[in-house]
Amino acid sequence: MSEPRPTMPPARGPAIPTSASSGSKTPVAPPLLELTRIRILAFFREPGAVFWVFVFPILMGLALGFAFREKPPEKIAVGVETGALPPPILAAVSRDADLAVREFADEAEARRALTFGKIALLVEPGTPLRYRYDPTRPESRTARLALDHAVQRGAGAPEPMPTRSELVREKGSRYIDFLLPGILGLNLMGTGMWGIGFSVLTSRIKKTLKLLAATPMSKRDYLLSHLLGRSVFLAFEVPFILLFGVLVFKVPIRGSILSLAALCVLGAFTFAGIGLLTTARAQTLESGSGLMNLVMIPMWLLSGSFFSADRFPKAIQPFIQALPLTALNNALRAVMLEGKSLATNAGEMAILAAWGIVTFVVALRIFRWQ
Repeated sequence: MSEPRPTMPPARGPAIPTSASSGSKTPVAPPLLELTRIRILAFFREPGAVFWVFVFPILMGLALGFAFREKPPEKIAVGVETGALPPPILAAVSRDADLAVREFADEAEARRALTFGKIALLVEPGTPLRYRYDPTRPESRTARLALDHAVQRGAGAPEPMPTRSELVREKGSRYIDFLLPGILGLNLMGTGMWGIGFSVLTSRIKKTLKLLAATPMSKRDYLLSHLLGRSVFLAFEVPFILLFGVLVFKVPIRGSILSLAALCVLGAFTFAGIGLLTTARAQTLESGSGLMNLVMIPMWLLSGSFFSADRFPKAIQPFIQALPLTALNNALRAVMLEGKSLATNAGEMAILAAWGIVTFVVALRIFRWQ
């Protein structure tokens, strides 16, 4: 007997994916659409991403909208030394709607206010009348025009009152001299928070922290290693910025180099502690970076890095002065531009130390390996 010949299965076309329900022949979505749907669902399942993409811009818009709605134009801050203007002219200038006049009895205090950007222009006594200001500041040129218009109107003489402009040229009184300590403070904040906080966050995302949890190492040693490692970068970071300012723009450093170094170390440790706190529990890149931006953005705007913090309303000045970047900027400018010692900056140093210690202790308590 011959063996039975195997039969070949009938030829079939490519299988069509069908829906799992009711056995119907309905095709499923193409892979590209299905993957896109999965990405969209994953985004909305992340509360941090939803907050920063949709909620935070609305909150910022509402806050700024209420803060600046129907707000009159900001007055230009000018200083007048005692006796520089006759009483009738001083009264007329003080009534000007565009000017906020501040009278100074001490010449050194008046020039210090001009140096630190608290006033845009200073009126000094003399014949002719002297206007001292920095022409590199746009608000100073505007102040010069507005003040002179108010003075001439107040004088009421048929002939213009003689005046003379004294342009600020001496080192320490220019805008770049005011700006460089602010840039240094911003750099210490940015590298302290992003350099350390981002390192901890990426280690958690990559599951490296989970592996470290199995070792005898304690949380305290791990977090302190970040703080101590941060100090190594200071030896390269701070001199580079200072040398750039000194060599290129001739920015003076009138205080002790050791005092300046101590402030930089304290500021770096402070912002390192804040960076550790913001990422002590963050699980995703979106939430961690969002928290760090939430902490840093108010200080970028309020702490006097680019212009004097005194320009903000008096009602929020206690909050502004309590910010760590405000304290660091004030202390850096006092040492660099005025040659003050650490003892005269004890208040600012206390604020920095308090922020650093409290944030590190809280970060140590709430830190999680995974």
